[in-house]
Amino acid sequence: MKSFTVAPRPPSYLSLTRKQWEEKLQRAKEMASPCMLCPRHCKALRYQKSEETILGICKTADKAIVSSVGPHFGEEPPLVGTRGSGTIFFSYCNLKCIFCQNYDLAHLGEGREVSDEELGGMMLQLQALGCHNVNLVSPTHVVPNILVAVKLAAEQGLKIPLVYNTGGYDSLETISLLDGVVDIYMPDMKYGDSTSPKEFSGVADYPEVNFAVVKEMHRQVGDLVMDRRGVAVRGLLVRHLVLPGGLACTGKVLEFIAKEISRDTYVNIMAQYRPHYRATGHPVLGRRITAGEYRDSLNAASRLGLTRVQAL
Repeated sequence: MKSFTVAPRPPSYLSLTRKQWEEKLQRAKEMASPCMLCPRHCKALRYQKSEETILGICKTADKAIVSSVGPHFGEEPPLVGTRGSGTIFFSYCNLKCIFCQNYDLAHLGEGREVSDEELGGMMLQLQALGCHNVNLVSPTHVVPNILVAVKLAAEQGLKIPLVYNTGGYDSLETISLLDGVVDIYMPDMKYGDSTSPKEFSGVADYPEVNFAVVKEMHRQVGDLVMDRRGVAVRGLLVRHLVLPGGLACTGKVLEFIAKEISRDTYVNIMAQYRPHYRATGHPVLGRRITAGEYRDSLNAASRLGLTRVQAL
């Protein structure tokens, strides 16, 4: 039987040279204004300080907006361990999901602007609290700020892995910038075809973008491995939320993972869909999934030979 247990190791970002950091920071800044960080390529001038500045769909300028920071015990067991996953929730998002359970953060932008130095301090604070990792939630649009913060924090003793916890609509170039920085990728894989994402998340190309990006994430970090305590050290962890009426095309998502990524991919098939935000009253999304719909999803994973499925 294949083992996914490894000895503890330092996070990848501690091995980057000064030149590698400089190159990543410079490229990230160039990509941020005009903004090309996510696949929308909106070209917003995020670093231009004026009242006429038009921001992109993420509504974020040169500073990250943070809504909350602290240990989280509701994440996947390999991230939580015994001392929690150190979450930093960023406000706003590059998707517009009508069923978003965090719409007050992702759509309304609850939170406050923080400097890159303060963001680095938050990472160190989470480490001091004993968290097993720094879990960056909805990070896509603030990658330049994250890179600066990680470099500053590492210089002051940060030594726990980074979790890139994303909605899955990321650009290949941005993910390439994170090669050697992020040890644990946790993307959503929301949809298996283009009909639902256009209507429910505001982007028609979600599957093609998402599938390519998840493949690159796996190339960088491989299958999820853990230490002897069961705490994640490095690798890919995929989340898929089952939607009512088969709107997520779960079978296509799972088939891609099994055939194009790895049958040993750690996949959390989630049953906790609730009609939030604008999904309330929707003819299909306005209900929870049935036990049969969830069972069909698990059966599909089993037929495809996926060996590491987290259920419920």
